[in-house]
Amino acid sequence: MSAGTICDFGFRISNLKFGIVLLCAGMAAAIFSGGCGYHVGGAAVAQLPPGLKVIAVPSLKNDTPRYRIEQRMTEAVVHEFIARTKYRIVPNEESADAVLHGEITSFEAIPAVFDTTASTTTSTAIPSVTTTTARATTMLVSVHLKVSLEDRETKKVLYKSDDYLFRQPYEISTDPSRFFDEQGPALERMSRDFASRLVADILENF
Repeated sequence: MSAGTICDFGFRISNLKFGIVLLCAGMAAAIFSGGCGYHVGGAAVAQLPPGLKVIAVPSLKNDTPRYRIEQRMTEAVVHEFIARTKYRIVPNEESADAVLHGEITSFEAIPAVFDTTASTTTSTAIPSVTTTTARATTMLVSVHLKVSLEDRETKKVLYKSDDYLFRQPYEISTDPSRFFDEQGPALERMSRDFASRLVADILENF
């Protein structure tokens, strides 16, 4: 291999390293500027019935391939209502004064931070070549939801939001012997954040 070829090869590797660094910086900035979770709140469109005592919280509808995420979200919402309000919470609509409908419309988990470790190899043909391996160390999970609270008898919508969006980063171990799937705990944190924000929004609107 000629000296010119080696130099050209090294130049391409340097460009690759620079591109990876820019990608990491951009993704990290997106995480920290957006925060771990945020939402675009909805609005009250009617008054809560004065006799409202029982709210049904059936299982959220899951339109995503993520298995059982609706169970986590539903359980968190039920727990938050019981902890923070005077309403009785039931799973069935027939015995309720109002019904909370929820739908998980999207779920996405993407690499957000990469470990760019440089390694140097030598051979008889090429004296020294430095390569960079990009390995994801942090993932960013995003969940989008929409909810509505309606009077069971009149079907009037009491509260509605189609724009709940929550994000939660979690780390991935680079050591296979110490690997632990952190996505589960991240979804638990996100479920609690969503439930807390949702109940707060409903109470603040009335």
